[in-house]
Amino acid sequence: MSLMFNGIGVSRGIGIAPARTLQRELGEIRETPIERNQVSGEIRRFQRAIKTATRELTAVEKNIPESATSDIRAFIETHLLMLADEAFVNRPKDIIKEQLVNAEWAVHTHRESIIEVFEAMEDPYLATRKNDVNHVVDSVLRALQKGNALRNALEESDWNGVIVVADDLTPADTVQMQTQGVAGFITETGGHLSHTAILARSLGIPAIVGVHEARRYILDGEELLIDGSNGLVSAAPDEKSLADYRKRQREQRRAAKALETLRDAPAKARSGEKIGLYANIEIDDDVKALKRANAVGVGLYRTEFLYMNRDDIPTEEEHYRNYTRILRALRGAPLTIRTVDLGADKEASSMQGPLAHNPALGLRGIRRSLKEPALFVPQLRAILRAATKGSVNILLPMLTSLDEVRQTRALIAQTRDALIAEGYKIGEDYRIGGMIEVPAAAIAADQFAAELDFLSIGTNDLIQYTLAIDRIDDHVNYLYDPLHPAVLMLVKASIDAGNKRGIPVSLCGEMAGEPRFIRLLLGLGLRDFSMPVNSLLAAKQVILKSRLKDLRPKALAFVRTTDANKRNELLDAMNHDLDLPH
Repeated sequence: MSLMFNGIGVSRGIGIAPARTLQRELGEIRETPIERNQVSGEIRRFQRAIKTATRELTAVEKNIPESATSDIRAFIETHLLMLADEAFVNRPKDIIKEQLVNAEWAVHTHRESIIEVFEAMEDPYLATRKNDVNHVVDSVLRALQKGNALRNALEESDWNGVIVVADDLTPADTVQMQTQGVAGFITETGGHLSHTAILARSLGIPAIVGVHEARRYILDGEELLIDGSNGLVSAAPDEKSLADYRKRQREQRRAAKALETLRDAPAKARSGEKIGLYANIEIDDDVKALKRANAVGVGLYRTEFLYMNRDDIPTEEEHYRNYTRILRALRGAPLTIRTVDLGADKEASSMQGPLAHNPALGLRGIRRSLKEPALFVPQLRAILRAATKGSVNILLPMLTSLDEVRQTRALIAQTRDALIAEGYKIGEDYRIGGMIEVPAAAIAADQFAAELDFLSIGTNDLIQYTLAIDRIDDHVNYLYDPLHPAVLMLVKASIDAGNKRGIPVSLCGEMAGEPRFIRLLLGLGLRDFSMPVNSLLAAKQVILKSRLKDLRPKALAFVRTTDANKRNELLDAMNHDLDLPH
């Protein structure tokens, strides 16, 4: 008898394969008193466990496919950074010395104190941080408990052609399984922007998260059918369902091959209008991938990752070398460099300070940069110097007031004058733009458009700030709705402001790379999209089949509609000739 489950479909595709349930629970963590003369031995055990966990993650990092997007490497590097962090590593040693307890209990105690701080905060990023802590601590505890038996079992197991069913998966697990050809993932926890979701999309693996108690009902080895587009899971499906989904699976594979033929086609609507398709990048590997997709440039270069997994701050020369290397690879295509957005979910280990009460609403983005010129000025100097090598745009994150724009422009002018006085050549053809990711900036978009050269709408933050929900909290992430009328009004207001002032407006959040939303955004007047590299060809396919003059009245009707069911009907009608998942 077939059993049906519903979860959150986070990575498109159909998986049909035997289930492999993954039980990753640790053994019971017990407090064991030790004698004073055992302290040094227990600390050595802990240090060996740290080294083992680090060695495993480093090995996984080396096996990341070149075609993979930077999301994958970023998660691994975050975990490596934690394992190298002095505060994270030294506190368990102190607990062993002070309380005379075993290493396992010291690590467990330290974890509890960190999680307690996170849970006391109302912050949309902290659920992910809490997961990072748990993943890293668990890897250390397994090394302590079992001599890393579980990791060895993961590495030695054959994951080829199975659908993994787990409570959650670490980034290391996900990469390890992908290299062996896993057919899909089901996890009991997580949301659309959880680690597993982001990595599965980057790797092209069908995945469904939030299937509560899946391991209780799904038997190891039984046939599973998963539809990552619609969040459907069928255990022991009947022959008719299997035949239908195998047919759909073949059609999807043919469609994926057909997309490759669009690589060199210009992104033009059927009515002739040219649409800008740009890529979001973070590391050098993304540049290689964007060449394969033939993007017209980089619409968002997240520079925070230059600061990650290191004990110092990148110098002006390091910034300069990075930017010029990417500009050379782009061969004249524009590079939009978002100035560093440290704080919230990203922080350099060399700059750790007191834990903010609510980091997402605290000292981050342009606020942080203006308050710490020693952090900001070297990056600005490098950007201005690199602008002699190609087309460069400067993008300011987390803007909320015009004073921030004016202060930044003044600082850029001062930096430019100082470089010229020192004898440097300075690029003159650069533009300064701002991120619209806070409701205040969207509401005042017309004022920002009057003082900036371009706008870039960051929908990931804009949606969660507008709707006041944590997009990765399993209890409320169902409220994360890119199509909420308030969100679309803010997006439309930002586009209209740019069009009125005659400046470009792009959209660089996850929403830009979702094929179902492309026509709606085109109808709202958007002409520039920036998205993950692996979304570019699917977006281009939609654009090539679209007539822009037909979309505006439909998009405006959509924004005016308050009934959720009616909105879905309107969106389906807008995409009626496209074979898109719901």
